[in-house]
Amino acid sequence: MSTARPTYELLYHPGIPGRGEYIRLPLEAAKPSGVKYIDVANQEEGGYDRVQALMKDDIQPPNFAPPMLRVAGAGKNGKDLVIHQTPNILQYLGPRIGMIPSDETDAWHVNQLALTALDLSNEAHDTHHPVAVMKYYEEQKEEALKKAQDFRENRIPKFFTYFEKTLNGNKPEGKGQYLVGEKLTYADTTLWQVVDGLMFAFPKELEARKADFPLIFETFYPKFKEEAGIKEYLQSDRRLKYSMGIFRYYKELDRQ
Repeated sequence: MSTARPTYELLYHPGIPGRGEYIRLPLEAAKPSGVKYIDVANQEEGGYDRVQALMKDDIQPPNFAPPMLRVAGAGKNGKDLVIHQTPNILQYLGPRIGMIPSDETDAWHVNQLALTALDLSNEAHDTHHPVAVMKYYEEQKEEALKKAQDFRENRIPKFFTYFEKTLNGNKPEGKGQYLVGEKLTYADTTLWQVVDGLMFAFPKELEARKADFPLIFETFYPKFKEEAGIKEYLQSDRRLKYSMGIFRYYKELDRQ
């Protein structure tokens, strides 16, 4: 049996970070240890055609939406494994690319924290689409203003208080840099991406909150950018710019 590491294939929309970024970051962080992956839609000619084709494949269970992960030969009877749902992919990758602790309890806590960060991500998306996903922002702007105000005043501090408390509680091991244990996990990559996205979407709000959450903004956020694999990635053209994805900047939705 071959012990060669697989090349993971990330299947997502091209040109935006989106939910695909929650998968890219742990894969990039694991590159120094020999992990390989391909961002199919962004790195291969005709790659997005392959992503769309997988959405139409008559497989069971069917794929609902990107991001998806394909691992050649890792499925039943030697077939390719194709899975979707961001937290499902993270939970699959975690033990295989060294992004969870070896302790089982700690591993469950990593998943718990990643899911909580993804909840905050979903709420951020809903600030600009509070009524209907298929309608334009301009068609629900009045509701978005109300939603964004509640999000800024209540939801951001609620979530940040929780993560600040978690970082502080793990300080003996994580030094304020890690949520669980003494090294990077996919809980950290997930939270960092949410914080970074919120800094783009709500720059004035987050600037005003920095003093309230010193571990997040003075330790966790900046030190993450110095992690092996991450530093090179963030400086590369593989790190896609925010645009019309989860995190969108509308001046009127930010703190006034």
